[in-house]
Amino acid sequence: MLQNKIVDLFVKNFSDTYKVYPASIKEKNDNVFFLVKDNQKKYLVIAAPPSKQRQLGFNPEKEKEIEDSSQDGLLFKICPLTHDNLKQLKVIFNYLRPSIAGNMASFGTGDRLGIATPAHIAAFQGKNIFPVLAQLSTREITRTESSLQKVMDNAIWGCFEGGYEGPFGADADHIKDFDNLQEAINCGFTLYTIDPSDHINKDIFYNSPGEIKNLYQSHQKRRFFEKVYLDKKYKIGNKDFYFDENSLAEIFLTYGKAVDFVEKCYKYLTEHNKDDFELEFSIDETDNSTSPLAHLWIVLELQRRGVSLNNLAPHFIGDWEKGVEYIGDVNKFKVEFKLHCLIAANMGGYKLSLHSGSDKFSVYPTFARETGNFFHIKTAGTSWLEAVKVVALCHPDLYREIHEFALTCFDKDRFSYHLSTDINNIPDIDKLSDMELGSLFANNNARQLIHITYGSILKEKDEKGQYKFRERIFKTLFDNEKTHYEKVSQHIKHHLDLLII
Repeated sequence: MLQNKIVDLFVKNFSDTYKVYPASIKEKNDNVFFLVKDNQKKYLVIAAPPSKQRQLGFNPEKEKEIEDSSQDGLLFKICPLTHDNLKQLKVIFNYLRPSIAGNMASFGTGDRLGIATPAHIAAFQGKNIFPVLAQLSTREITRTESSLQKVMDNAIWGCFEGGYEGPFGADADHIKDFDNLQEAINCGFTLYTIDPSDHINKDIFYNSPGEIKNLYQSHQKRRFFEKVYLDKKYKIGNKDFYFDENSLAEIFLTYGKAVDFVEKCYKYLTEHNKDDFELEFSIDETDNSTSPLAHLWIVLELQRRGVSLNNLAPHFIGDWEKGVEYIGDVNKFKVEFKLHCLIAANMGGYKLSLHSGSDKFSVYPTFARETGNFFHIKTAGTSWLEAVKVVALCHPDLYREIHEFALTCFDKDRFSYHLSTDINNIPDIDKLSDMELGSLFANNNARQLIHITYGSILKEKDEKGQYKFRERIFKTLFDNEKTHYEKVSQHIKHHLDLLII
C-alpha cells in the first residue's frame, strides 16, 4: 500500500527526529496523512509524490523532498497543529466533525489540559456509549486560559491522533450569556448546555412561607400560571403529581426566570444555528436539590413554550462534590431518582444528565439501570487529577511544588464550590517518600485540593512573568505520554464499565 511505503520512508529518514503515531495514518486522494511528535511538539505530516501533491491549503512549517525508487520521489509537508490546518483536514476527513448523540447513552470527558482525547477514545472502545469529547465549562475555560475553539480543536486533533472515525459530540458547557452562545455556534458545537443559575432565585429556599406568599401574590404573571397549573393533577405512570398554591408559588418564583432564559437561548439557537443541535437545561448548581415536582413543572413549561429539550440536569439529592464519591444515602437517592426517571420517561423521553459525575461510582449502576441506559453524564476534573497523579509519579519534585502552592490558594479557590474538604486531613507531603505521593490521590481531601485549584496552578507566573508550573506540567505529560494515556484511559473506563447494565 502507498501509505506503508510512505511511512517506512519517513521513518527511515526522520526516525532520529520524529515518532509516528501509527493509529493516525490515513490515505486519501493519493496523499497520506499522519501525526508525529519530536521532543517538543506534535505535527501533521502530509506526504505524496510531488506530482500528486494536492493544493489542499495546508500551511507547512517545513517541506522536504526525498528520493525513492519512484521517478518522482516523495514530498513531505510537516505542518503545525493549527486551527487553519485542522480546517483543511476536516474538509478531507468529514468524520472529524462532531454530531449529536440522539437516543444513545452519552458520556462527556472534559479535558482541562486539552491533551487527553486519545486516552478518552481508548476508554470507549467496545462500549455502546456516545462519547462527548469536546467539553469544558465556561468556568474551566476561563481558569485554564482556553477558549471554545481551542476545546473543539484539541478534541479533534486528539481524534485524528487516535485514528478515531466514529461519531462524537461537542458540548458547549454551562453557557450563561448570548456572546458565549454565539461563539459556540461559530465553533460548531452540537450540544448546548444552558446554565441559568444566575436567573434562579436561590433566596426562595431561605424565605419564610409568608414571604414567599407575598412575593407570589404580587407577581404580575401569577394569575396566568394559576390558570395553567393550580390544582391540576398529573398522572405520571402510577404516580399523581399535584400543584397546590404553596408548591406552585415556590417553584414558579424559584425557576420562572431560569425557564425564560432557556427559552430565549433555544429561540436564539433555532434562528442562528442551521445545523443539528441538542439542548441541555442545567439546574444542578443550586444550593438545594430539585424536587420531582419542580422537575415536572420545568418540563411542562418548556413544552408549553415549544422548547425542544434533549437533556435535563437537576440537582439530585445528596452532595455531588468534585472528584470524589457520592456523599449521601444511596438508597434514598434511588427512591427519589426513580421519580425523576418516571417523569422523564413519560414527558417526552429526554435524558437525565448527571453533572459532577467524576468518581460517583456508587450511583452509576442505579443511574444506568433506572434510566434504561438513556442518560448523559459529565466528567472533567477526574482526568485532570489523573494527569497530576502522573506528574507525582514521574516528576515528584514538581508535584511537591504544585501541592505546596495549592495549599496557599485553596481558601480562595474553594469559594465557587460546595465542599466538605478539610486540608488539615491531608498528609504532610514532607513526611511522604516520592513513591508514596501517588497515594494522596486516594485521599478525598487531597483530591479536592488539586481538583479545585487547577486554575491557579495553571495560571501562576513567576517574577519574570513566566508560567511557574504550566509548561513543566505539559512537558512532563508529553515526555511520559504513554503513562498519562494509560492512567486516564483506565480511570475513565472504570466509570464506563459501571454504566453497562
